[in-house]
Amino acid sequence: MARILYFAWLRERMGRTEEVLPLPSGVETVGGLIALLQQRDAAGAGAFAHPAMVRAAVNQEFATPGTPLQDGDEVAFFPPVTGG
Repeated sequence: MARILYFAWLRERMGRTEEVLPLPSGVETVGGLIALLQQRDAAGAGAFAHPAMVRAAVNQEFATPGTPLQDGDEVAFFPPVTGG
């Protein structure tokens, strides 16, 4: 199981702030999780239509699509942040 958190416009498009999701066999990275979410339903397809516009953190550490996932991880998805 992984705890998935959604922030900002991703939360709005997904229609939820978080969910607990079993990691299916073959979903071993952040990129694999994004692909699963894209294919799962219309909300995920819309939220992750442009994966380059989504940032991720695993267990509160910035992550890339190649970052490995393990059972029990917390994965947060959020838009890019700019400062000024």
